[in-house]
Amino acid sequence: MVEWDIRKLQILRTLRERGTVTATAEALRMTPSAVSQQLTNLAKQVGVPLLEAQGRRVRLTDAARLVLRHAEAVFEQLERADAELAAYVQGEVGEVRVGAFSTAVPALVVPAVRALRAAHPGVVVRVREAEAAEAYELLAAGEVDLALSLAAQAPAVGDPRFTRVPLLADPLDVALPKGHALATAEPLRLADLAAEDWIFGGSGPWSDITRGACEAAGFSPRQGHSAAGWTAILAMVEAGMGVALVPRMAAVRRGGVVMRAVGEERPVRHVVAAVRRGGEDAPVVARALEALRGAAAGQSV
Repeated sequence: MVEWDIRKLQILRTLRERGTVTATAEALRMTPSAVSQQLTNLAKQVGVPLLEAQGRRVRLTDAARLVLRHAEAVFEQLERADAELAAYVQGEVGEVRVGAFSTAVPALVVPAVRALRAAHPGVVVRVREAEAAEAYELLAAGEVDLALSLAAQAPAVGDPRFTRVPLLADPLDVALPKGHALATAEPLRLADLAAEDWIFGGSGPWSDITRGACEAAGFSPRQGHSAAGWTAILAMVEAGMGVALVPRMAAVRRGGVVMRAVGEERPVRHVVAAVRRGGEDAPVVARALEALRGAAAGQSV
């Protein structure tokens, strides 16, 4: 098997185009003796003569033309590789893998993917729905490039493995049954709902967020029912079984549920993205973060 040398093939190709060793040397900024030496070495490598004398000049043999015919395909592919590599360096092509919690997928990730498709069609996003703890395990293991979570679930700010990128302060609204006495109250304060049954998960981040918001308003919420999915929570609110705090970007509109912003308290949950330390400098990851920031800005409107 011949060990092909691209540089020598380029010299042979240039000789075919320029016609003389001297002209080839000028075009490639080499000395004529260096050109001759490289072509002699190439002929030894392939085991056949590549040049033959023609008066005071040389011409390519049939074997040289055969070699160049196949080399052209190599040069063409290398040109494509150069073009694709340049596009990759500029963040125009590549793949980014995103792990995200459930409500972030439709609210942030899907709009970001749409924006990327329109502006940078060569960037491919692979989405993996995952709870926050799992998303960071995947990120640490190199199975995703970017993880979305709530700030309360994200790695500590000082964790040397990751860089955190704030995306959104998502307002928490109160979900009330349509006929509730406070459904139209102005203004509405969380403290006004201290005597209500509340619906939230028995443990985990949403339980902590609900309890924290209510305690900041001066009371401890009485848990009437436990549920983790927003469809189940809002169905119970619609049935008059209690009230709930619902993040604005997660709310699914139901005819029997009134969503109310809460006065001056304005509780929020903070959504963050995280990448492996230094990963934010990868062009396609930077593109994805840019698109996620745009989607987050749209949610804030």
